[in-house]
Amino acid sequence: MKRPGSLCVVGTGIQMMGQMTLESESAVRSATKLLYLVTEPVTESWLHSLNDSAENLWPFYKEEKPRIETYTEIVNHILGFVRAGENVCAAFYGHPGVFVYPSHEAIKQARAEGFAAQMLPGVSAEDCLFADLGIDPGWSGCQSFEATDFLVHSRKFDENVLLILWQVSCIGVATHLNSYSTPGLAVLCANLCETYGSTHEVLLYEAARFPVCSPVIHRVQLGALTSAPVTGISTLIVLPKAKSIPDLEMMKLLNMPASWPFANVRQRTAPR
Repeated sequence: MKRPGSLCVVGTGIQMMGQMTLESESAVRSATKLLYLVTEPVTESWLHSLNDSAENLWPFYKEEKPRIETYTEIVNHILGFVRAGENVCAAFYGHPGVFVYPSHEAIKQARAEGFAAQMLPGVSAEDCLFADLGIDPGWSGCQSFEATDFLVHSRKFDENVLLILWQVSCIGVATHLNSYSTPGLAVLCANLCETYGSTHEVLLYEAARFPVCSPVIHRVQLGALTSAPVTGISTLIVLPKAKSIPDLEMMKLLNMPASWPFANVRQRTAPR
């Protein structure tokens, strides 16, 4: 039997207001306690108009304060209302399950304590990226890593497939910063140059946060990355080095025709 009190975690999307789903908006309206973490005042004001109990979680962040400490305090704050019997809605910028440690941890702990807890999806920066850049990850694949994780764990990747690296502004940084980490970006740049070369083209992308604005897209050479206009929400997109070569023997094994649209068979037969 579930205990009194519940938790529903939702996403507000990237752009203000318009990217929240109807399902999430309903959860925001019906909650007896609304907690939120968003990046601009218009969405904040809108959330307050939907629910009088709205409370901003941003004060938990402090300059140079360890992020894990902030996350733990946010989780405890959310669960405090759940344990008190409130039907809590926690709204986070973007998708609530993408780079949002407190959302996953709060749901995990709430369920372990016998409370009903769920997450509703939202529009993420990746969703906006695919739309803005005209990228279909199902066509030729896509690799996606958090930048620090990519370096620390020496992640294996295919240089001929699109590579997306998130949170490039805070590589190797465990505290909250209002500026980006130049040393970390330099390490990433040197690492990628070993595979792609310094003249390879990359993109620095920022999704538009307002309907009247366009996404920010800077095209730079990899070797010039450290002097590029990086911000706290920049995502690095490394374009494929070359086209992937299909395995014609595998295509035959799968009874696929040479004209299969996802296979660029006109280049050459894959080497053996």
